[in-house]
Amino acid sequence: MKVLFCVVKKVVVLLLLTGVFFFGEIAITFSDKGYPSLLQDEEIPFSLLLDNRFSDRDETAVIDQMVSDFIRHWKIEGASVAITKDERLVYAKGFGTANNETGEDVMPGHLFRIASVSKLITAVAVMKLYEEGKLDLDEMVFGTDGILSDSIFREYKDRRIENITVRHLLNHTAGWSRYSGDPVFNSLYIARKMDIDPPAQFEDILRYTLSRRLNYTPGIRYSYSNLGYAILGEIIARKSGMPYQDYVVMNLMKPLDIHDMHVGKSYYHQKYPNEVRYHSSAGIMAAHSIDGSGEIVPIYYGGNNIELLGPAGGWVASAPELIKFLTAIDGFAGQPDILSEESISMMSDPDVAGRGLFGWRGTDSHGTWWRTGYLTGSSALVVRQRNGLNWLVMINTSTYKHSDIHRYVSGMMFSAVNRVKEWPEIDLFTMDLESPNPIHEIPATNPKL
Repeated sequence: MKVLFCVVKKVVVLLLLTGVFFFGEIAITFSDKGYPSLLQDEEIPFSLLLDNRFSDRDETAVIDQMVSDFIRHWKIEGASVAITKDERLVYAKGFGTANNETGEDVMPGHLFRIASVSKLITAVAVMKLYEEGKLDLDEMVFGTDGILSDSIFREYKDRRIENITVRHLLNHTAGWSRYSGDPVFNSLYIARKMDIDPPAQFEDILRYTLSRRLNYTPGIRYSYSNLGYAILGEIIARKSGMPYQDYVVMNLMKPLDIHDMHVGKSYYHQKYPNEVRYHSSAGIMAAHSIDGSGEIVPIYYGGNNIELLGPAGGWVASAPELIKFLTAIDGFAGQPDILSEESISMMSDPDVAGRGLFGWRGTDSHGTWWRTGYLTGSSALVVRQRNGLNWLVMINTSTYKHSDIHRYVSGMMFSAVNRVKEWPEIDLFTMDLESPNPIHEIPATNPKL
């Protein structure tokens, strides 16, 4: 079977080079977009080698039906689902349409915005630096002895800012309340207030925020903060000596053989070649473009500054690669984790991390950990269960339930996986296809290979 995989991989390489493959221009487009050379990758992501038919199995047919019914009921254009059992990728399948302009079906290799699931990536990067001895979780962030001690960040009115630590940023207790406005979603407004050309950059957002008083004393209460994770991205860059995304890619993704996870872009024309198109089934959702042109745009294409969100909510990923990342931080024994057992426990234990946890959105007494992510036009939910199951769902359409859609996705998926009596004895991570598989029936020139 390894020989078969090598043959398939060579065929895909050939198709990529000739443009037959449905992501055929991926290599050219990546270089044309001018991504930093450090992030250019000649490895073919394993997710692009997967076809929906690899997961066409009797054991998991109930999942096919329930997800299909779900996206039809909620008028969702497309979704991607991945499931691991005992660290084996036993299910990876797309549903619906990736792009209604081209008519592409969603395949496992399609990228979706994962919104606040990005915080889990950022938290793992922080813990990696902590394990390397490059960062102290109780280190001060601001002030003359802080990590961000630049003179432009010392013009603050509230002296309590000097008490903010890395831990406070991780667990959402730094002193900012989202009820007074979320700076990373208000770059256009802040640019106007500061009389600078839009969109406001990270430094501008932080300077503006530091010029205002905190909503509460750091450490005394929880209040969800995207700004806190944007600051963590800058801290990662300072402590590692590398741009935030470079550090994550080189120290987290590449060691896990993950090659197609990135910080996304704000506009449709900037999207990755294999990235889905985002939609809303809840009516038109528009906003002023973040570039200050005054143009009214769909909020999911130019209404939010995805690059600014970066560490807090800007990543894009395919379902198979995102769940591969999850298997490296789940604490299960099947595959080596990228963090120590102590660090993984710290991230998910509210008695240690506090109510806000480190990257995770919640955990319970049954050993279930979860992380949600929502941006207008997309949402993602990742779940780790004590019984050795990890699963995730990503969708490319907002519904009238907005972020509450997670409750319904969760209910559907828990019901679906509980109905599976026996999981397939396969591992799509390693392309271990010992059992009969539809790959044998796919012609070498099939564009959806």
